[in-house]
Amino acid sequence: MATLQSSSFLNSSTIFYSSSSCQKGRSMQEHQDFINGCYTNRIEQQLISPSTKNDHVNNNISPDPVIIMKIYAIKEAVADRVEMHKNIGEQRSQWNTMLLNSINSITLVAATITAIVATSSSPFLGLNLCSTLMYLAATGLLVIMNQLQPSQLAEEQRNAARLFQNLLHQIDTTLSIGHPVTTIDVNIAMEKVLALDKAYPLPLLGTMLDKFPSKIEPAVWWPQQRRSNSKRVSENRDDWNGWNEKLEEEMRHVTKILKEKDQEEYIRLGKKALKLNKILAISGPLLTGLAAIGSAFVGCSYFSSWAAVIGVGPGALASVVNTIQHGGQVGMIFEMYRSNAGFFKYMKESIESTLMEKDVEKRENGEVFEMKLALMLGRSLSELRDLSDSYSSCKKEQLDEFASKLF
Repeated sequence: MATLQSSSFLNSSTIFYSSSSCQKGRSMQEHQDFINGCYTNRIEQQLISPSTKNDHVNNNISPDPVIIMKIYAIKEAVADRVEMHKNIGEQRSQWNTMLLNSINSITLVAATITAIVATSSSPFLGLNLCSTLMYLAATGLLVIMNQLQPSQLAEEQRNAARLFQNLLHQIDTTLSIGHPVTTIDVNIAMEKVLALDKAYPLPLLGTMLDKFPSKIEPAVWWPQQRRSNSKRVSENRDDWNGWNEKLEEEMRHVTKILKEKDQEEYIRLGKKALKLNKILAISGPLLTGLAAIGSAFVGCSYFSSWAAVIGVGPGALASVVNTIQHGGQVGMIFEMYRSNAGFFKYMKESIESTLMEKDVEKRENGEVFEMKLALMLGRSLSELRDLSDSYSSCKKEQLDEFASKLF
């Protein structure tokens, strides 16, 4: 079939070029339509795998070129987003370093100037004004930096780049497994792209994620799972597409452990990281603002000594607080915990969605599904089964083992 198509393509090309030499009046639009038709034909030949080619010969079925173009358009958009999030993630990581160094330098210089004025015999109004303005500038920059949390923004972009890269691999797998791409595949890919765009927005204004949420929820970057009425595997069948009663029970135990142990643990850690970040975010600008007030009164006859202490001490302490918060990347740690909790929620919902599929034959093969789950949790198959047995033989409070061994 491919030979006939190639021969047809060559003959058509020969006819085209010979006719074009004889008929110089052929329009450019006809030329473009011909080239587009040949290009689409060649793309179609390349996309059909050996098994699909046989189906094409036997059943006279070929993939819809429009659907193929759509899935490739989505693939190109996903690849572009991978590079976009990588570049912006690096940029925002540099913001964190640049702003941290700049604010600390401004704060320490202002504290030094205040100390010099306090120890001098005669007041220097210009130096007082300089240190006060520097403290005020540091306070304003700290407020902006604490609101944006550049280290957390960088972690969001790193997560987005990794997840878009994973989606890109999924699309490649869909194109290479030998089955024709359908409209369902296109719709699912589109939903995943839009869900990721919503979970990890790029703009800083309007759609930026709340850096200090009142309630911590796991990160959600996947579309809502489609579910149907539950249908258990028949007890009189030992194996049905790799699924059996024991494997389903094992999967249900794993979902409960993921929710009750792993997800709850990272939510708890996320709450602690968020609380620490809030305290540091308030303390930094408060200390530099207090130092600005103190530095303004250095040299006054009544408040000089106390003003010097207030102008130097809080300023130096603000640099320490700022270094702990942004040098230690507390915002990034919070985002990491939130993302990990989302990862376990995603696994739990994926298992539940698979078990809720009525037609067992439409599920992913049970043995393959179990192997993938074990790899994602960093366990062997025997360890995964032992974990399920441990859960069934004890209560939640007695189970001290987490489902994941990776993190």
